[in-house]
Amino acid sequence: MVTSTPRLYIIDEHGPVRRALADRLSRLGSVTVVGDAAEPSQAMEAIRTDVIDIVLIEIKRSDGLGLELVRQITAPPDAPKVIVLTTYPTDWEEAAAKRAGAAAYVLKDLDAKELLRHILAAPG
Repeated sequence: MVTSTPRLYIIDEHGPVRRALADRLSRLGSVTVVGDAAEPSQAMEAIRTDVIDIVLIEIKRSDGLGLELVRQITAPPDAPKVIVLTTYPTDWEEAAAKRAGAAAYVLKDLDAKELLRHILAAPG
């Protein structure tokens, strides 16, 4: 269930990317960035214990766990929406992400307003 100002969590292995996304989206004021993580265990703990409406996740991970994380996040009935971010899109990856439960698949280099539009419009 999305609250009046959606609560957003960011999962990406690269700290500068997480911070830049959080900063870009926070400045727009339409979402509240409640946290971020590089490590799957830290992310899953936050998602289990905090109220999170939307998760942004880069699924191209060095540990190969990106799609599995999407499946784990979206498995519970009250799961947050998951939006996959990518720098290098592929058709097969988009299809796999959606099969795993992602509500949307977008490019990291969108401007902040366009990324926010995708976040707020994602079904789920």
